Amino acid sequence: MSTKNKNSIYHRKWNNFKKNRRGFYSLIIFTVLFFISLFAELVANDKPWIVYTNNKIYFPILHTYSEKDFGGELELAIDYRHEYATDLIKSQGGWIIWAPIKYSYDTINYNSVSPAPPSRENLLGTDDQGRDVLARVIYGFRISIFFGVLLTALSSIVGISVGALQGYYGGRIDLLGQRFIEIWSGMPSLFLLIILSSFVETSFWWLLGIMLLFKWMSLVDIVRAEFLRCRNFEYVRAAKSIGVSDIKIMFRHILPNALVSTLTLLPFLLTSSITTLTSLDFLGFGLPSGSPSLGELIAQGKNNLQSPWLGITAFMTMSIMLTLLVFIGEACRDAFDPRKYYSEKR
Repeated sequence: MSTKNKNSIYHRKWNNFKKNRRGFYSLIIFTVLFFISLFAELVANDKPWIVYTNNKIYFPILHTYSEKDFGGELELAIDYRHEYATDLIKSQGGWIIWAPIKYSYDTINYNSVSPAPPSRENLLGTDDQGRDVLARVIYGFRISIFFGVLLTALSSIVGISVGALQGYYGGRIDLLGQRFIEIWSGMPSLFLLIILSSFVETSFWWLLGIMLLFKWMSLVDIVRAEFLRCRNFEYVRAAKSIGVSDIKIMFRHILPNALVSTLTLLPFLLTSSITTLTSLDFLGFGLPSGSPSLGELIAQGKNNLQSPWLGITAFMTMSIMLTLLVFIGEACRDAFDPRKYYSEKR
C-alpha cells in the first residue's frame, strides 16, 4: 500500500472520529485534565515555586532548604507555610511565588477542624485527616490514569500475542490455550487480590503485576478469531510459499486486520482497569496508606456522611473521568468501523 493511500485512510479515520462530536470534545477535555495532572507538583504543592530573599533566588520546588539558608537558626527543613518562615523571608525584603494550590496531597491543614467544608483556602474542603481534597484529587487522577494506561498497554501486548499464537497455529496449541484460559478466567481475581494484599505490602508495581495476570484475557478471543479467519487467506498462503517467517506473517500481515477490533476496546479496557484500582483502594487493599487515591476518597465519603463534600467530590471525579473515556471509546469505534469507511468512500 502506498504512503498516499495510507495517509488517506488515516485521514478518513480521523474525520470519522471528529464527526462524533461528543467523543471529540471529550478527548479535548480529557487531554486538558490529564495535562494539568501531569504537572501536579506545579499546581498543588506546599513548597513555593520561587523564593527571593537576601538578593538570592531559591527554587524550593526543586531543592530542599533549611531555615539557616534564609537567615534562621536551625538546620531543619523550613516549613514555608508557617508564619515564621514567611516573616523571615519578608524581613529581608524577599517575596514568594506559590503554586495555585498551597497544599500537596499529604499536607495537613492544622488551622481547621477536620474534615473541613469547602472554603477559600481549601476549595473542596479537607478530608478527615486535614488534607486538601482538591490536591488529592489532582494527584489521584494522575495515578489512576497512569495505572490504567500501563495495565491496558501491558495486558494488550500479552493478550494480542497469546491470541495471535492460538489463532495462527490452531490445533493443539489453540486447544490447550483455550482450556487454560477457561480455567484461569474462572478464578475469583478480586478475592485473590484481597487475599494476597493481606500478607504482602502493596505498592503501585505490585498491584500492576498482580492485575496483569488476569486482565490480559480480555483481548485474546477477538485476536484469536481474527487470526483463525485470516490464516488461510490467499495472501497468507502466498507469503508462506515464498518463505516468509511465521512471525512476520503474524505481526506484519494478519495483525493489522485484528487491530481494528482491538483498538476499539482499549478505552473500555482502560476504564475497567481504573475501576478495579478504585475498588481495591475503597476496600483498603489497593495502594499504600496515604497515597492519593480516588478509592480512598470514596471510602472517606462513606465513613463521613456528615461531610457530603467528600462523597460528592469522589462521585463527580469518577463520573467525569469514566464518562469522558467511554465517549472517547465510542468515537474510536466509529473511526475504525469499516462500514463507515466504505460508505464514505462510495
